[in-house]
Amino acid sequence: GSAEKNGRNSPNTGSMLLSLPKSVMLQFCGNKLDKKDFFGKSDPFLVFYRSNEDGSFTICHKTEVVKNTLDPVWQAFKIPVKALCNGDYDRSIKVEVYDWDRDGGHDFIGEFSTRYREMSRGQSQFHTYEINFTVAIDFTASNGNPSQPTSLHYMSPYQLNAYAMALRAVGEIIQDYDSDKMFPALGFGAKLPPDGRVSHEFALNGNPQNPYCSGIEGVMEAYYQSLKSVRLYGPTHFSPVINHVARYAQSVKDGSQYFILLIISDGVITDMAQTKESIVNAATLPMSIIIVGVGPAEFNEMIELDGDEERISSQGRFAERDIVQFVPFRDYIDRRGNHILSMARLAKEVLAEIPDQFLSYMRTRGIKPGPCPPAYTPTPALHPLFTRRVSRI
Repeated sequence: GSAEKNGRNSPNTGSMLLSLPKSVMLQFCGNKLDKKDFFGKSDPFLVFYRSNEDGSFTICHKTEVVKNTLDPVWQAFKIPVKALCNGDYDRSIKVEVYDWDRDGGHDFIGEFSTRYREMSRGQSQFHTYEINFTVAIDFTASNGNPSQPTSLHYMSPYQLNAYAMALRAVGEIIQDYDSDKMFPALGFGAKLPPDGRVSHEFALNGNPQNPYCSGIEGVMEAYYQSLKSVRLYGPTHFSPVINHVARYAQSVKDGSQYFILLIISDGVITDMAQTKESIVNAATLPMSIIIVGVGPAEFNEMIELDGDEERISSQGRFAERDIVQFVPFRDYIDRRGNHILSMARLAKEVLAEIPDQFLSYMRTRGIKPGPCPPAYTPTPALHPLFTRRVSRI
């Protein structure tokens, strides 16, 4: 909430802070900022200052300008802890809020001070949210035989295939947000050893009791192991993996955690009605879905699920908020499919809607930044893959 600091206006702000070994990922939003423009609303931006030993301040970060709003959501940014506070967790950090003007005479809106330790504990106007990231990979036969160079799952000793490339690129973007870097990694649409049963929700590491992989490299390793042991089959069902993450999100609705599911697939979805129903249900939970399309398909169903043109509905019931972001991976790689043209552009597209989706959940539930709740750790033995047999075709 708002508070007076140093006799100046302190804007009502909240942040998402996720600690990294040498850096910190910060995201800020403002609520009901002062209107400074005669026509329209304010165009706010933030300026961060590190305090020095002599009491002076040095600018260490400036956010982008968010145009014409009193409730801005600034993009997340990563900053070395050394740059933010010289590694001193109790050193003062000053944040000023300005309304951008074209002529450079930016209007002061307000300021507040905090400390790294205060932010990481989730005190004051700050709150630490735990982000949980799950990966689901399409193992259907439409991807092509992994032993053939034309396959999107081609096992080449010399270069990454389309799935591995998308997984590493998008995974590295998202893993900075994940609280513990342990990712449940799932596959769908394959026949599993030893009996050849079809599964639309299996653990990539072969361990349904504990499908967690360590970092994106751990997910990559489990993906390659799966390619060697499972048989690509079908059809392409998205709803089981969406429901899988929804079961976790259902159990933690107090705003302490948020769940992100990354689905990587090559195109046509065969359980479209069930997938829409799953998304409509998931829209009431603290979760978002990022769908990355690989290969040359049309992706019409994925574009429809994105819901930017028309809100998703199922049996007359509309999703209460947009939770799906679709990214066609081919738009971000070179013609030969070997290199990502711009990691920054890909990152912006992947994360474009997550902050608003996250905040819309918190706002609709009336959840305000508050004291940090105790950490919740799912018990591996209670993992849904272990407690119930799934994936009948």
